[in-house]
Amino acid sequence: MNVNDHSPVACGRPGPGDRTTVADGAWLAVACQLATASPPSESELSAGAVVVADDGTELARSYSRESGAHHHAEEGALAKLRPDDPRLAAATLYASLEPCAEDGSGRRSCARLVREAGVRRVVVARRRPETSGTGRIEDAGVTVIELSEYADAARSPNSHLM
Repeated sequence: MNVNDHSPVACGRPGPGDRTTVADGAWLAVACQLATASPPSESELSAGAVVVADDGTELARSYSRESGAHHHAEEGALAKLRPDDPRLAAATLYASLEPCAEDGSGRRSCARLVREAGVRRVVVARRRPETSGTGRIEDAGVTVIELSEYADAARSPNSHLM
């Protein structure tokens, strides 16, 4: 799969609220595949992210370091959208790894970017207990779902760090 070749409605509609559908797994598989396109790094994790509208239309996708040495997948995907895009309020963000929680070096964390974008739902393959990105998102009223059956796919491009 070429990570940049995609059909905008290839996987179907995201699930409603905290319920999952087959499409949620398919979109998360796309995010995990995107992570494999991340340029190598000895110290940075590789992740993929896809933002999907409520009707199943893909809005944006990205992977770690796609547009810079320290850019995160969620950051890259959200940056491809207008902040006032009305579709974000009903969108789901699929991320192979949990969004980062810590602001730093003049940057806002991915958890903060997700909250500020107004995304309603986040689906991840793997929560990392040592971080609290999904906790911060949930505290803001965003539904977070972990599909742990995709954890190995999320971990694979990061085996040298995990």
